[in-house]
Amino acid sequence: MGKIFYLMGKSSSGKDTLYKRILSDDRITLDTIIPYTTRPIRDGEVDGIEYHFVTESQLHEIEKSGKLIELRSYDTFHGVWNYFTVDDGQIDLVNKNYIVIGTIESYCEMRDYFGEQTVIPIMIDLDDGVRLQRALSREISQQVPKYEELCRRFLADAIDFSDEKMEQAGIKKIFHNDDLEHCLEEIISYME
Repeated sequence: MGKIFYLMGKSSSGKDTLYKRILSDDRITLDTIIPYTTRPIRDGEVDGIEYHFVTESQLHEIEKSGKLIELRSYDTFHGVWNYFTVDDGQIDLVNKNYIVIGTIESYCEMRDYFGEQTVIPIMIDLDDGVRLQRALSREISQQVPKYEELCRRFLADAIDFSDEKMEQAGIKKIFHNDDLEHCLEEIISYME
């Protein structure tokens, strides 16, 4: 039976960088599960690569079909943005292992859907000051920076990734991303 390694962490903790590095590492073979979202596409993103970008009405059709695995909705400064995973045929746990990025909430729903032995949490942590600097640098580079949303996400992370929520989800192992190469080695060793 395959595994789904579930990368989680506060915004700008290095999840995307670690995700890409893990995928390109020859020591472990992993496939991806492309999530869906109703948020607008960002500069540099490609539909079907980072996300499947869909409309609210498409989300409602997916819900009606019974193929929704997990759904998170965020009331942002730009409206409600939904992020979700769909049982759309891209997951083959008989033959493959996967890596995904999500939240504690989405991890719990995915774990409940596929089972605790199948979905393995990988929590990434990084100093809040470093995260804030990274987030600001990334937002400045956008054609239309959304600073209010950056602040909302940063503040929401304190609640979304609280010690209490991590304990309720049964997440005990935390990988500190103070040194990217060291963190990467720790995660790959853990996955192997």
